[in-house]
Amino acid sequence: MDASSAVAPPRSAPKPGRSLHRFANPGRFLRLSGAVLPYLALPGLLLTVIGLTWGLCFAPADWQQGDAVRIMYVHVPAAWLASAGYVGLAICSVLSLVWRHPLADLAAVEIGPVGAGFTALCLATGSLWGKPMWGAWWVWDARLTSVLVLFFLYLGHIALVRAFDEPERGYRAGAILALVGAVDLPIIKFSVEWWNTLHQPDSITLTGAPTMALTMLWPLFVAALGYTLVFAAIVLARTRAAVMERRIRGLLMAKANREAAP
Repeated sequence: MDASSAVAPPRSAPKPGRSLHRFANPGRFLRLSGAVLPYLALPGLLLTVIGLTWGLCFAPADWQQGDAVRIMYVHVPAAWLASAGYVGLAICSVLSLVWRHPLADLAAVEIGPVGAGFTALCLATGSLWGKPMWGAWWVWDARLTSVLVLFFLYLGHIALVRAFDEPERGYRAGAILALVGAVDLPIIKFSVEWWNTLHQPDSITLTGAPTMALTMLWPLFVAALGYTLVFAAIVLARTRAAVMERRIRGLLMAKANREAAP
């Protein structure tokens, strides 16, 4: 045997889909998510309480808006998660359509109601904030209207994934809707720059210093971090429940088939 034949052939690089499907195993997902969930839920609740108490009770009032500005400690984190949740929905849709990842389908189904809830909270608190500032509960402002469209996209996804007798068809249709609706995200982000709107420009950007005092920025940051962890914990808990429900349904069907067999 020559030297060349003794050399082992090089291993091919693992495909992205193959590495992603390692987490499609229900048992592995339940073990990992069960270990992670307490580290999301407990710090999330604690940070949310601290951030809201700090902002609503101890942070200074705005020199122009007065105490009405305190609603931003509820509104801004909800607005951030309304868009961030839809980004997660779009990512799950890509994983579903390209790699047929089964957990991505379940996660997308569970993200929809949570994202819709936070978007509704964003719209409601924005309306409460707009009344003393603009003199009206609602105006067809570009930012408000695009967030309202986002809310309808969430509701459309929730209805579409449940509209088919075959779940797989609902997953595919919902994934396509989520990806098409993602065009609304840059419209929400840049609406105050593209159009003349009543909504104030973003106070926090990646390219410049924040335009609010640190005494107001820090409680807002803490509340936003708490909201984010709570959002992730809710989605993870709902996905865990969906996985367990699917496993139980599969076991019951297998048992029924065995009992029906002659």
